[in-house]
Amino acid sequence: MFKLNFKIALRNIWKNKTSSLINISGLAIGLAACLMLLLYVSYEWNFDKQSKDDANTYQVMMNHRGVDGQITETGQSTSNVIAPLFKQKYSWVKTSARLSWAAPYLVSANHIGFKKTGAFADPGILDIFNYTFIYGDERTALNAPNSVIITESTARLFFGTTDVLNKSIRFQNALDLKITGVIRDLPANMSRSFDYLMPWSFYESRFDWAKKPNWQNYSFTTLLKIDPQTNVDQINSSIKDLYLQNGLKLKVEPYLFRYSKLHLYGNFVNGISTGGSITQLRLFMGLAIGILLIACINFMNMATAKSEKRAKEVGIKKTIGATRSSLISQFLMESLVLTLLAAVFAVVLIEMCLPFFNHLLGIELGINYSGASIWLGLLAVVLVTGLIAGSYPAFYLSSFNPVQIFRKRSQSKGILSVSLRQVLVVGQFSFAVILIIATTVIYQQIQFIKNRPVGYQINNLVEMEQDGELYAKFELLRSKLLESGAVSSVLQSSTTITRELSSIARCAWPGSSEDDKLRNFNTIATTYGFVKTTGIKLLYGRDFSPKFASDTNGILISHSAMKVMNMKNPIGQVVFHDGDKAVIVGVFEDFILGSPFSTEKPLIIHFNKEWSGIVTMRLNPGHPAAENIAAIEKIVKQINPAYPVNVTFVDELYAKKLTEQRRLGILSNLFGGLAIFISCLGLFGLASYSAEQRTKEIGVRKVLGASVSSLMRLLSFSFLKMVGIAIIISIPVANYIMSNWLKSFEFHTSVNWVVILLAAAGTIGIALFTVSFQAYKAAKANPVEALKYE
Repeated sequence: MFKLNFKIALRNIWKNKTSSLINISGLAIGLAACLMLLLYVSYEWNFDKQSKDDANTYQVMMNHRGVDGQITETGQSTSNVIAPLFKQKYSWVKTSARLSWAAPYLVSANHIGFKKTGAFADPGILDIFNYTFIYGDERTALNAPNSVIITESTARLFFGTTDVLNKSIRFQNALDLKITGVIRDLPANMSRSFDYLMPWSFYESRFDWAKKPNWQNYSFTTLLKIDPQTNVDQINSSIKDLYLQNGLKLKVEPYLFRYSKLHLYGNFVNGISTGGSITQLRLFMGLAIGILLIACINFMNMATAKSEKRAKEVGIKKTIGATRSSLISQFLMESLVLTLLAAVFAVVLIEMCLPFFNHLLGIELGINYSGASIWLGLLAVVLVTGLIAGSYPAFYLSSFNPVQIFRKRSQSKGILSVSLRQVLVVGQFSFAVILIIATTVIYQQIQFIKNRPVGYQINNLVEMEQDGELYAKFELLRSKLLESGAVSSVLQSSTTITRELSSIARCAWPGSSEDDKLRNFNTIATTYGFVKTTGIKLLYGRDFSPKFASDTNGILISHSAMKVMNMKNPIGQVVFHDGDKAVIVGVFEDFILGSPFSTEKPLIIHFNKEWSGIVTMRLNPGHPAAENIAAIEKIVKQINPAYPVNVTFVDELYAKKLTEQRRLGILSNLFGGLAIFISCLGLFGLASYSAEQRTKEIGVRKVLGASVSSLMRLLSFSFLKMVGIAIIISIPVANYIMSNWLKSFEFHTSVNWVVILLAAAGTIGIALFTVSFQAYKAAKANPVEALKYE
């Protein structure tokens, strides 16, 4: 029976080449789009799930309360005392580890050097994360102070092989580290990624501030592996007052949060996770399922549209004894064969499009065809798709009454079939219109944020890391750069102007209370020329200047900081910054240091020559940018020859803040367009069958004098009516969904009704163009061909 049904399926596919091609194309595109979206969803869903015991791996978070007692911020960083304290004090902690933020450091071997991403961690990190060791012992690899674990690609870069155990690499051109482990390259969907990992003891030997216990320096990540029998809610209640228990009058409350959930649920309000990237992931899941359903609806519509042709076949088979179950199995077999062919083409499409897809998103997705799970998953999708697409046609076609068929009364059930077909088409286009509106609103929101004033002159602004000799010889670097004419101004600072990296408390000002000392202020340490170089807008006062010796104790504050301090005449006011006395010399307009989607936090810029790390330069606009960069690289290489030079444009760094929203825009545009294309493909097929079924009617009307335009209106109206209903249904749904999505942003645009009207008009235009071709073809046909056999 299986073999017979398979042969019948192949014959019907070959006999109805046009409809089969439309079905296979629609299903192939739908399957390819669905699988690519699911591939991306899987990539995001598995983010940070590389720990050995994912269910019991937690990160210590910190809730910071404001003067009113409300939680103002939930931070992912802790002080350096938390990890050892937890391990010593609490029996439910099985493993604890401190982890520094990964950063590019110079490493060299075999007379070649590169800046590669390095991190420092306690040995316990090897018991938390599932690093795959090629060489070395994971139990002891981080025990020695001058040891290092490197990835296989780093090993090949320097030595040409992974068999490099006990060889050395030189760190920051200052100290040799012994390679005690080589691990597989870390996956891209791992937040704490690095090229090499060094022990925490080495970190403490390099930086005194890392070794000195400091409860208020929130610069480190603390990871814990806890006892599976422990109740996390009870733990969080018990550690809530940890700071108070240790005699610190700080409104800071540590608590545990599942490490692997941070990527998807990383937004916090009042200390409670309110979601995050999981919202977009759900949207993509819905989009994947929606596109596949649209392709399945096309199949159903095409199959039921051919019902009149298949009716006699059903009638004859039932007359000679075929059961309904055998007919259902036959039609389902046709559906599964079509779906299988579509799946083959879908895999080809995926392989063709995946490099482009990866380039658009800036990630590396791939399919491992050697894994059994991939084939089982693909087979499951094919079976589910085939059964969904073929179920209704199978049950519908097999239900025909042979007596009614041979009396040509099969049309009695036509009302039901047409109504359902109309519902399916309306559903298709409703989804497509929602996608069009959503895509446009997402684009508008991204443009809205892009056009939000940055607060400083971002063009022609570049920066580089202050490595090696650039610390001690900054003044020499500055003078040479200015003499070259490549730059108009230069400054050094503790951090980039594009990210929130440092914050402080213990600030006091005239009229402040004890609770005010608990407020957190973002902070940047810098020297002369900050305002001139960055182009921030001064509201009051002036920039730091060598003309004023007292500026070594000066600070610049943002407008929001001035409001927090409730100052009307801030210039010259004496304040305490991190416990040190300072004088306000200027007030500047807030600029975007953190997220462009939220209000800026109060910022204090203080003068400090010792605390630096970034050199920021404003390029000379009178020279080509490439010429300026070449001049900078030449000068830096002369002063600091051991380190590679990497000059980065600030506008590129700022653009990275919009990466997540850019991905959302790309995916919604790309797959929204595919959904519309598949919908129109189905509409094209339905229009062709409708025209074919009404050939005789059109012939009679033409003989009686009907014009081509009137016939086109006749054939197009029923389809455009369905599209119109879809628009009416989808507009309020899209408006509701996107309005709620926009509310998740502090700064957002609104749903513009012009956009909705344009989306509606565009959909009608696309549908009209799709249907018109078949309508025109039918209307121009010679009526003699349609009537000569009557």
